[in-house]
Amino acid sequence: MANLNINRRGFMQKAAAAVSVPYLVPGAALGADGGVAASERITCGSIGVGSQGNSLLRRFLRFDTAQFVAVCDPYENKRESAAKKIETWYAGKAQKGSYQGCKVYNDFRELIGRRDVDAVVIASPGHWHAIQAVSAIEAGKDLYSEKPLSVTIAEGQAMCRAVRRHRRVFQTGTHMRSIPNVRLAGELVQNGYLGKVHTVEVACPGGREAPTEKAVPPPPELDYETWVGPAPMIPYTPHRCDRLFGWMHCYNFVVGWISGWGVHYMDLTLFGLGGDNSGPIAVEGTAVFPKAGLNDTPISWNVQYTMADGLKIKYANNDNPYPQGVCFKGDKGWVHTSGGKLKAGPDSLLKVAIKPDEKHLYDSKNHLGNFLECVRSRRDPVAPVEAGHAATTLCNIADVAIRLKRKVTWDPVAGSFVDDDQANRMRSRAMRSPWTI
Repeated sequence: MANLNINRRGFMQKAAAAVSVPYLVPGAALGADGGVAASERITCGSIGVGSQGNSLLRRFLRFDTAQFVAVCDPYENKRESAAKKIETWYAGKAQKGSYQGCKVYNDFRELIGRRDVDAVVIASPGHWHAIQAVSAIEAGKDLYSEKPLSVTIAEGQAMCRAVRRHRRVFQTGTHMRSIPNVRLAGELVQNGYLGKVHTVEVACPGGREAPTEKAVPPPPELDYETWVGPAPMIPYTPHRCDRLFGWMHCYNFVVGWISGWGVHYMDLTLFGLGGDNSGPIAVEGTAVFPKAGLNDTPISWNVQYTMADGLKIKYANNDNPYPQGVCFKGDKGWVHTSGGKLKAGPDSLLKVAIKPDEKHLYDSKNHLGNFLECVRSRRDPVAPVEAGHAATTLCNIADVAIRLKRKVTWDPVAGSFVDDDQANRMRSRAMRSPWTI
């Protein structure tokens, strides 16, 4: 259970009471004007409404089956802007008759404490994912959480346990699973059209360097103490909270681009191989790190995984030496996907029609829509928590091997390194008080 350093029961009762104000239900709320009845809508809140959170909001708002009533962000201007966007969207929609407005919060615990919120979208910086997710799950919420799933292996394991213990629906934001060509690539692999697959080559863009910056006071609209949260406190600098050039490449908060982007293609690898719950046996690799500056995660890397059946997964940044995406290589052919595009050899593989009696992968036509559908049906979505954890773990194991500068051996069943105390200590990180998982 997440230790939130508060009287949890008292907090939840207080928060629920604050939003349990009765109101009259107009006809629009019952679907009288052709809209979706209020009783059929999934009431949502969003935690983290910066660049990625805003992008998710824009796409979620297109679904009449969802209704956003709350947003949370330590940036006052971002949460106010997101709330205005939501209210403007609903102002001219069929839902307007029942819509009571969008509340804004600085503390995510107030949002998840709302009894009227069914589902939560998490798009906060990576070091917050696990705490916010486990807390929301314990509060009875279903979750859509951005990737990578967590910063550490232990956090991901805690998230998996929480989802199953509380029987919640959890969709990881590895959205490429919902792209038709990705599904076809996996079906070619699993139905033997490539023969025996012996190698998978995976590549994503490399990390980023950034110059050294002098510490400055945080802007008045940012609650920096809350933004840092469970991570070690470090001084604020002009680009510290920037996703693409700052925190995403700072080991204080994440693992780096090796996980932040790489998790997409590691996920496609496992999806194609049919091994969400499998893992490598041996991992080794090298990397180049920034020599100075704001960032301290790998700029480039070259890693090799050896699976239990001897299959090799070779993972690097895309100019070192593989093209971006995932290439499955078998003794009868190969197929390469980077999401929307599909290449193969021989070319005839691209014309294959998977037969009804052959293996078919989970057919999700829209990643967000799939999540909302599963909230209703209570079945697992296309990228359940275990899939997000498996892909994130592959990236984290690579980082451990790189930083230790030696081969590590991983036991996928035990979820730990074999006879390696030094590596196992890197499965978790200490969190700044009062935060724990």
